[in-house]
Amino acid sequence: MAYLRSFLPWIAVSVLVGTIDIRYALLAGLVLALALIVVQRRAGSDWAALVIETGAALYFAVCTAAAFAAPDSGLVTDYSSAGSSLWLALLAWGSLAIGKPFTRGIARTTVPAEHWDSPLFLRVNTVITAVWAAAFTIGGAGSAWLHHAHPDSSTARAVLTAVCVVVPILFTVRYPEIARARFVAAAPARPAE
Repeated sequence: MAYLRSFLPWIAVSVLVGTIDIRYALLAGLVLALALIVVQRRAGSDWAALVIETGAALYFAVCTAAAFAAPDSGLVTDYSSAGSSLWLALLAWGSLAIGKPFTRGIARTTVPAEHWDSPLFLRVNTVITAVWAAAFTIGGAGSAWLHHAHPDSSTARAVLTAVCVVVPILFTVRYPEIARARFVAAAPARPAE
């Protein structure tokens, strides 16, 4: 559930775009991201668990400013969906590049502290983050291409976005158990006592 909470600003903007002025949809995303950061920090969350929320606040601050400065800009109105996915891809790939997969901070909120430094915990979160990074990259690049090549492809873009969110969610839910089972199966058998 922590993953869904992290993505609430992005989900809210996706729902609001097309129903209200994009400037106010982006502003709502910014306000929601900032509110999530404040609430979670007050609850004791570490900054490492707030990578997506912090990234959302930065992204929506820039996009909101751009949208109010140039409301008819095609960059804001036409490519904000692709831009948001590519921004999330950058955050995910960047977290991998510095050796701190963004999912690790979120996973620490539900996994006992004694497992945080284990090679299995780090490996699982590296793989999960890589899947999210790939999905964000495919979603963003695919959405930009679809918008450019087929401007009336809003349904195809919506399906692509949904797939690029659902697949990593399902992977995130299932992969830790699969990795744990593989780890246990690969461990050398202990002699009987």
